[in-house]
Amino acid sequence: MVMDLVAEDLQAFAVFAGHRNFTRAAEELHVSQPALHARIRKLETRLGTQLYAKQGRQLLLTDAGEQLAAFANDTRDRTADFLRTLDAAPPRPLVLIAGSGSYLYLLADPLRRYLTRGRELRLLTGDAAETLTAVRGGTADVGVTALGIPPDDLDCELLAQFPQTLIVRSDHRLAGRRTVRLKDLQDEALVVPPKDRPHRQQLERSMLDQGLRWSVAVEAEGWELLVHFVRLGIGPAVVNGSVRTTSAVRKIPVKDLPPVRYYVVTRPGRDDRVDGLRRALT
Repeated sequence: MVMDLVAEDLQAFAVFAGHRNFTRAAEELHVSQPALHARIRKLETRLGTQLYAKQGRQLLLTDAGEQLAAFANDTRDRTADFLRTLDAAPPRPLVLIAGSGSYLYLLADPLRRYLTRGRELRLLTGDAAETLTAVRGGTADVGVTALGIPPDDLDCELLAQFPQTLIVRSDHRLAGRRTVRLKDLQDEALVVPPKDRPHRQQLERSMLDQGLRWSVAVEAEGWELLVHFVRLGIGPAVVNGSVRTTSAVRKIPVKDLPPVRYYVVTRPGRDDRVDGLRRALT
């Protein structure tokens, strides 16, 4: 059955699997979203199985989808290797996937140095789950993401760690504190990420474990928007210590929250090019 699959459909699915987002995948493929939907449905019909499922606002690959993505990427890589033996194509650019916070606060200088040496690099954005899926499936060669417990099947090298910090305006009741504990946030209205984000989920669990009451002042996507709302006086926020702020905002370490650890993630058995990129980032 796999032999009947069209190469273009496999490539389309590989791109979709990397993004897990029809809008971004369609833009990369230069096709319309309905056309991409039709390709994925055709693959599901030919294989007789579901390749992805919707969970909340996220699209998750099924086991069959993970296997097909790995097959599609392996096919792409083998084809590229064959063409290179014929000198028919230059080596493909390496692919790096990371979250917006990693790009903003951790990777700017290493990437600038890497790219100024004339090396090509394709950049993808994704959260922790998307990063691990992309590296496992071969859609990305290297990933940078925050992890609680690094997975055993990937090589994970610690890049940096930061305390979790409370950010408040200078006129907030806690602004003069050198450190705070979660109990100091009792009855606060907080600026928080959306409910499906790992940072929000960890904060909610920690507050619940201590029996603390709190409420949502506003949900905001991305660290910069959280900081902006804090500056406006909407409420305080708990953020990674790597997040940059202005003089209008105080950063206070939260003593009873664990540090945030960022890792460089690669597949075992990486080649010299991938290892060179990994070293450049660390």
